[in-house]
Amino acid sequence: MRLFLLPISTRRTLIYCERAPPLPSTSTAKPPISERIIAKASETWAKWERAEKGWQKQLTVQGNRFLKRIPYEEWGLKSFPPGTKKRLEEAEREGEGKWECLFPGRFFGDGGKGQVERAKEVLGGLAGERQALHRKRLWWSVLGMPVTAPFALVPIIPNIPFFYLVFRAYSHYRALYGGKLLSHLISKDLVTITDSPELDSLYAAGLLHPHRDASRGAPKPTSTQIEQVARVVEAQTHGGKEDVMVLQRWNGKLIAERFKLPEMEMEIERAVEQVEKVIEKERVELEDEKREVMRAAAAEGGRAASMSSGASTPSAEPKREDVANPDIKR
Repeated sequence: MRLFLLPISTRRTLIYCERAPPLPSTSTAKPPISERIIAKASETWAKWERAEKGWQKQLTVQGNRFLKRIPYEEWGLKSFPPGTKKRLEEAEREGEGKWECLFPGRFFGDGGKGQVERAKEVLGGLAGERQALHRKRLWWSVLGMPVTAPFALVPIIPNIPFFYLVFRAYSHYRALYGGKLLSHLISKDLVTITDSPELDSLYAAGLLHPHRDASRGAPKPTSTQIEQVARVVEAQTHGGKEDVMVLQRWNGKLIAERFKLPEMEMEIERAVEQVEKVIEKERVELEDEKREVMRAAAAEGGRAASMSSGASTPSAEPKREDVANPDIKR
């Protein structure tokens, strides 16, 4: 199974796990209840989206806006199968070589380390840094369900608060146990981490061309061009002080097409949009901070000049006794 470690900017990375193909059914057994619930919910949501007006349409519009605000890190961990005890045992039986992690080495800052070691370090961080958060919010969502359950007595619309908490509880559960599986794979050294020249080429093309159509029609970047683009990105960070975008939103579709993973397109586009907003917010805050420092420095300089002027004025005035007695010898 393939994993993709995709840097969105020079400081932020998306992890994505390829979905396992469904096994051919050899019996008439029904799918697990969780899969049936998800399929039914997806079918209902799609039906409501097709509505021209009404509360169903408004609910899907607002709901889709909310889905875009869920952190891309959570979506990435949810792409993994849950790390249940059975799944962890299966992963160990499958052994090394079953899991391969691809990443664009030329656009993956090594921080003074080898690229593979740096990729392994980032994988470990993505797997573990959010586990406490997802565990906490999972329990808060579960505890809130009994509080919202009485809203089901309102006959006009479904119990939206209750279903929201159910969705968030399931989402945090998937992210939490997806992270557990990734942590287990790394700790047991079951992931083969591979620098992908194909991803290097796709990243360079996304930075060389202004839009998707231009990239499609252009020749594949050469090794020299890829190296030059990577050096430009590195220079723009000013020695790691600045966070610079390395992945374009429109390039997500090309990456997804190249690896035949259409569902990955949405994950990339969502991550790029979120990171762009974060970088822009940080830029505005930094500019505001600089202006405040400059205003404070200007005000301090004005006060210092005023005090200096006030201190020098008395020394320029003649003493009263000198004016009254001009003939006094000194």
